[in-house]
Amino acid sequence: MKNRVALIFGYNDYALEIAKNIVDSYNKIYIYSLQSEQDTVKNSSEFEIRSFDLSDKWDDINEFVDIKNSIAFCVLEDNAENIFLTISLRSSFPDLNIIALSNNKETANKLQMAGANRVIPLVQTTAEMIAEMMEKPIVKEVFHNILFENSTLKIAQIRINGTNSYIGKEIIELDWDKKYGVIALSIMYENMRNEFIYSSIIKHYRVKEGDSFVIVGYETDIKEFEKIVGSECD
Repeated sequence: MKNRVALIFGYNDYALEIAKNIVDSYNKIYIYSLQSEQDTVKNSSEFEIRSFDLSDKWDDINEFVDIKNSIAFCVLEDNAENIFLTISLRSSFPDLNIIALSNNKETANKLQMAGANRVIPLVQTTAEMIAEMMEKPIVKEVFHNILFENSTLKIAQIRINGTNSYIGKEIIELDWDKKYGVIALSIMYENMRNEFIYSSIIKHYRVKEGDSFVIVGYETDIKEFEKIVGSECD
């Protein structure tokens, strides 16, 4: 009997966080690892790790996967490999729902052309944020909708520039959701350290030029917000 499964191609922190947070939605989760990745991430006994090569024909997947009701994530860290993988999977499985992760707009466009149903933009903090975000039910719901539904919600990373009025204000004072219709999820400081936005330890942190915020909102709202407070990070 063929199963409704999640196929995650890429053995890294992104893959493991995705797997942990969709485990209840599929009969089985398989993480496919390139040989070059296996020395960089500790094995997780919770999920089955399978080796693969970019030249694979995927014949075995057809034998046990209900393609129309399953999903594939392409999360290889090398952009060229991720694009090639997406092309290969789309060629073999026209009905497979493919979600690909991208770290810049150019790669996102190429992944869409390669056949990805949906491309999720990555920010540098994504893998570290997901585990904390999922502890909040409303954030979990939003994240699920962005990934799995035909949602018009987007995730963006906005860097605060030196001309906006939020510099010097405490995190607890931010009212972006009321004024601009966007929700802040996390902050990344100039030293690349990041914090979940609703963490009690940063409520009184004062916003500085160069800080970046990961936000969720509709694309039109994000663009308007970007004009007012800063610039979008690729």
